[in-house]
Amino acid sequence: MANYPQLDNASGVWKLREVYDAVMGGYWPNHGARGLFAGGNPGVSLIEFVTLATTGNSSAFGNLSTARQYMGSFHSGNFTRGIFNGGSDSTTIDYVTFATEGNAADFGDLTTQLQSTATCSNAIRSVVGGGYDNPGRSNIIQYYNIDSTGNATDFGDLTVGRSGLASAASPTRGVWAGGDSPSVQNTIDFVELMTTGNATDFGDLAQAMGGTVAGNSSSTRGVFGSARNPADLANMEFITIASQGNAIDYADLTLARGDCASSNNSVRSLVAGGGSPGVSNVIDFFNIPTGGNATDFGDLLNSILGIGGTSQAHGGLNDGYQGTRPIPFNEAGGDRGIIAGGQTPTKLNEIGFITISSTGNENEFGDLSQARAGLGGIGGKTRAIFAGGNASPVVTASAVIDYVEFSTKGNAADFGDLTSGRFTSGANNNTRGLFMAGATPTRGNIIDYITISSLGNAADFGDTTISVSQGGATASNTRAVRGAGSTPSYTDVLDYVTISTTGNATDFGNLLAAVNETAAVGSDTRGVWAGGEDTSPAYINVMQYITIASTGNATDFGDLLANNQAQGRGNMSNTIRGVFVGGTTPSVTNVMQHITIASTSNATDFGDLITAKSVPATVGNGQGGLVGG
Repeated sequence: MANYPQLDNASGVWKLREVYDAVMGGYWPNHGARGLFAGGNPGVSLIEFVTLATTGNSSAFGNLSTARQYMGSFHSGNFTRGIFNGGSDSTTIDYVTFATEGNAADFGDLTTQLQSTATCSNAIRSVVGGGYDNPGRSNIIQYYNIDSTGNATDFGDLTVGRSGLASAASPTRGVWAGGDSPSVQNTIDFVELMTTGNATDFGDLAQAMGGTVAGNSSSTRGVFGSARNPADLANMEFITIASQGNAIDYADLTLARGDCASSNNSVRSLVAGGGSPGVSNVIDFFNIPTGGNATDFGDLLNSILGIGGTSQAHGGLNDGYQGTRPIPFNEAGGDRGIIAGGQTPTKLNEIGFITISSTGNENEFGDLSQARAGLGGIGGKTRAIFAGGNASPVVTASAVIDYVEFSTKGNAADFGDLTSGRFTSGANNNTRGLFMAGATPTRGNIIDYITISSLGNAADFGDTTISVSQGGATASNTRAVRGAGSTPSYTDVLDYVTISTTGNATDFGNLLAAVNETAAVGSDTRGVWAGGEDTSPAYINVMQYITIASTGNATDFGDLLANNQAQGRGNMSNTIRGVFVGGTTPSVTNVMQHITIASTSNATDFGDLITAKSVPATVGNGQGGLVGG
């Protein structure tokens, strides 16, 4: 991986190749990556997953091709594909695609039947070391190319044959530590991943470890720990992968145990399951760069040992760059969400803000030019824009478009006007914002658009498929989808437009049920609608999602904390998390709640609004296909 000095302070002009290397090298932390755990004792086939950036319990992913235990799966794969090797004296290699839940598919075979191996990989190659080959411990190292299914090939030999060892990897180097031979070992040895040949002595662990030791790594540091032999151990040790030498004490897990699995991204590492000696479902996490004792993350679906783990962001893909890592806006906690207007039932002009990636209460930002509710919101990289709404003091359809700069607290400034005053919903991509349908108060089908970077009045884009008010909208970088609302009967209709062109909307599919006063959030791939009022009529807590690129009906996502309507017109999300604010339950509420967009689950408490309200505009600066900043 190239080492570009100008990236040390994240300043200067970046070449396209440098940006590509930065992204593909992964030194921008892939906090949204999935971690997978699979198999286990006695002969389990279940694969389950977590989102590494978000604490919580695991969810079912699918099943292995065959039930087995003690697989050598750690750090085998790339951003797209996770691979599970051997287990239960098997040659089987399975693989899954991280983004798509489902059963594992056949990849190929190891050179011999093995269990309790350890695997490390970079973007191209997975290298499998050691294992138990019944009846003895193996010193075999073998490899395969991740993107091409096929059988493993001989690489060389470890310095000591052993099983239950741990692994770590940088972009160039693979390291194995500890294990049983049959006595427990303190040996650490390494190879250069893109060559073949025998391993070389690296140094020693401070304490011998065996019994399926958990290994974790960033591109610069390997962390080893959690072992059952000769005694249950909670302590972890670390090495600097680029420099041979002995391991140093690191920190402790929450629970001493062995036969567990690990999974990590560039910052956070998880250690799951194991025996203590009782079988555990505990998932611990810790930060690899900083050290410190592990903290509770959540629970596996079942108490299990002999489980295997892998992740979307690991080995050579964690931190391909060796300099000081510049952290993008969203990842640095600068992903700002703006909440504007709303009603208590009095119309409000207040603007507040939150940091989407960090739970907490709303903070004051400034004021709108006009008090109103039911306005639409959109957010670009730097600018939040609010349009239309029901103005104070009476039911007055406003055409006003206001804007603020995300980075600068203060009152909103004039942007321009809609083609007509109305209560509306907003969606956007990098360059263009849309305000879709709404009431004047008569329901309409108008779609207006603006160029986010250029002040001025909105222009006609086209029409929605129906005249409707009070729905929710979200967008990827190519497509905007609007759904739900009142026609005046409640509707389940979803329709979409291609943002970069102008023209009328096209039918997308249907929500699970007809609903009014719902809110929507989204990422570049998925849109989620939440709450509202159904035809009963009753406030509901249902969340449902679509895949934006593929037309079709919505699918159940999970539930809000409470039955809730009128939570906001806009899309308050970054690439990972969506936030729903306020609403009516039937009294107005100050509750904020959040979801991880890529993972179906119930909403979780985020914090409180300054003022309980319904129907504000909500926007974020990392949405609609954006990574903020």
